[in-house]
Amino acid sequence: MGKYKTRRVYSFKQELLAKSQEAALSAVQIFNNPLIQFKSESFIVLIIIAWTYLLHAYYRSKKIEYRYYRQGNKRRRFDRTKRGAYKYWELERCINDDATPLDKMTAKNLIFLIGLRNEIEHQMTVALDNYLSGRYQACCLNYNHYIKTLFGDAHGIDKHLTYSLQFIELSHEQAAGISVKETVPNRLLAYIADFDAGLTNEEFNSPQYSFRLLFKRQVVGKPGQADKVVEFIDSKSELAQTIDKEYWVKKEVERKKFLPGEIVSLMEKEGYPRFSMQKHTDLWQARDAKNPGRGFGCKVAKTWYWYETWVETVRTHCAENAPNYE
Repeated sequence: MGKYKTRRVYSFKQELLAKSQEAALSAVQIFNNPLIQFKSESFIVLIIIAWTYLLHAYYRSKKIEYRYYRQGNKRRRFDRTKRGAYKYWELERCINDDATPLDKMTAKNLIFLIGLRNEIEHQMTVALDNYLSGRYQACCLNYNHYIKTLFGDAHGIDKHLTYSLQFIELSHEQAAGISVKETVPNRLLAYIADFDAGLTNEEFNSPQYSFRLLFKRQVVGKPGQADKVVEFIDSKSELAQTIDKEYWVKKEVERKKFLPGEIVSLMEKEGYPRFSMQKHTDLWQARDAKNPGRGFGCKVAKTWYWYETWVETVRTHCAENAPNYE
């Protein structure tokens, strides 16, 4: 009986890993498929399933109970669905457990995607495919890192994937992206702005939270040299320093700040003349926006200044309540 149980646990763990890999590969396949329009929604649902199964496999390997239960006097009473199946931890519960193997920024990336899934569950938003692709890419890299770290290199999915070929040449304007305000619902912009406002500069720029790349055309010296579409270089190398001088590497040292009057004037210029100082005060008080943990602003020499994330939140609020301010 003991040997049977050992084989059963091992088999189920391997099955969880296999399903996790399949879900992750499906998520990437769908996102890279030019014939599919429902990209972000499909990717987020599948990658969340992939991570859930991955962490279930991890907790199972560590003999940590990941089913919901209530402790009775003598034994556990497991929660079950209407059909009698066990209720397993959802991804957010897996992440929040004290035994989670994930680092802080990988967890924040996943919490962001879980919140985004809840927002877009019933609404298609095509513009998110480009607007949040850096966070999707970080999620994929994080997944591949952890499945190999926790279960060995043989389980990595990078061997199944390569660079997605393109039919267009990226210009600066294309790389910068379309005007998201025209296509992304205001409530989604508000969710993204609120989540990012709670991050420090270091967290926001973490590659585990959002993976960003700078592309530069490479001219090889002669035929036969390496001809990869994407080549990674050390950020401290001489070549990287040269690229930094030719283009830019943005490191936010001092964030732009706004006084309340400047925000009110800005909203007036954007078509909301009835958004007054009092309305602005009512808004920040209702949202507890001066709470330092919210990351919307800071106090300098007894004067409160607002960051651009708060300006974006105000802009979204005005757009959603336009009849009151026009």
